[in-house]
Amino acid sequence: MILWFRRDLRLADNPALRQAATLGRVLPVFILDTRHGDGMRTGAASRWWLHHSLLGLDRQLGGQLRVVAGDPLDLLPGLAGETGACAVCWNRCYEPWQIARDRQLKTDLRALDIEVHSHNGSLLWEPWEVHKDDGDPYRVFTPYYRRGCLGRPAPRHPLPAPDTLAVLPPTDGEQCGAAAIEALSLLPGHPWHEKLKPHWPIGEQHSRQQLDAFLAKGLEDYREGRDYPARPNTSRLSAALHFGELSPQQVWHAASEEGLTRGLDKDLAHFHSELAWREFSYYQLYHNPSLPTANLQPKFDQFPWQDRPALRRAWQRGQTGIPMVDAGMRQLWQTGYLHNRVRMVVASFLTKNLMQHWQHGERWFRDTLVDADLASNCASWQWVAGCGLDAAPYFRIFNPVTQGRRFDPDGEYIRHYVPELAKLPDRHLHAPWEAPSALLRECGIRLGRDYPEPIVDLKQSRAAALEAFKSISG
Repeated sequence: MILWFRRDLRLADNPALRQAATLGRVLPVFILDTRHGDGMRTGAASRWWLHHSLLGLDRQLGGQLRVVAGDPLDLLPGLAGETGACAVCWNRCYEPWQIARDRQLKTDLRALDIEVHSHNGSLLWEPWEVHKDDGDPYRVFTPYYRRGCLGRPAPRHPLPAPDTLAVLPPTDGEQCGAAAIEALSLLPGHPWHEKLKPHWPIGEQHSRQQLDAFLAKGLEDYREGRDYPARPNTSRLSAALHFGELSPQQVWHAASEEGLTRGLDKDLAHFHSELAWREFSYYQLYHNPSLPTANLQPKFDQFPWQDRPALRRAWQRGQTGIPMVDAGMRQLWQTGYLHNRVRMVVASFLTKNLMQHWQHGERWFRDTLVDADLASNCASWQWVAGCGLDAAPYFRIFNPVTQGRRFDPDGEYIRHYVPELAKLPDRHLHAPWEAPSALLRECGIRLGRDYPEPIVDLKQSRAAALEAFKSISG
């Protein structure tokens, strides 16, 4: 029996693992697919996470995880032939290239009289099971969630890890475990990733501890507190969910138990709805496979995007001269993570104030986020840009100064990531170009030298973006 680990790097609540354990001795294998998914491969920060997540899973399996790189269409039939395996089990993946690959693999394996068992180990609701009364997919989140999802049976309860797991031992000379993981060369040649380590304990056990810590300290006041980047009210579980160190069922039901026990009904409902936004992203990708490459609203094909690499580089480096934007982009670079409210702010700034194509932002996030999830990343960028399903109207342009004053009123977040402005009083921290010259000198700040002048005028760039939108709205 072959168990193919994919986006389910855990032992608990792993439906494919549960079934494999009941069918006999298990060959646990992870395949780094080097053949399929061109242009959609895992970015550098996510590869760093994957490396350490695989090490953690291998330790749980007693150092017997087989890890190989290549084409699963060749490797899995070959492994089945070498080991005499009569079946292959896996949990489903939902990116278009994965669906096409797995469909072909099922055909190939069954032609060899090898059984294939696929399960849902990554989503609360299968995307093909949620639809409107007429059978069409939902295009708006609220009815999708309230009628389509909550109108269905509740998500299943998590499964325990198998009591026993008989792992097929490696053959002589077969490389497995940590040595095989190192051979994948997931870590970059330059040690920039070392700065990520302090922020992220990785693996199933650590992810469960992070979930418990969030439920104990962050679920209360989640509904409001999640918008404030300096508060501890975000779960920081997105990477664990992406790599499957936790399942959404585990998170959903653990939150339900904690929230209902403590009477946090409104906070719980809001947290559940955020899990559902993750589901809606996968739902959009499943029903719109072109989501990563094409505007879901075709009128945006005519939008007059600008191509100004120098502005993009300033945005990427957190050197735009707009403190809330710069704090967010520096948090991303330093930690591999970006607070959700700030993600919207920096994305709006790139696509609207700078009028850069949303795909530039999507690619940068995919390379620098530890939780870079193709479905959520693309759906969110299209949402902010105004060209996606149920998108924010294009004329909704996040003002980063207003957002900073509202959601970082005492400047704790900005001062942490933009320390060169730390001495400015709160009144001027979010728009230092408006501060009196004497105050800037007193604080030891020279705009244009110690901290950049704004690379665009917020008012003028907003007006230009609105005018551009009018040109395609006819």
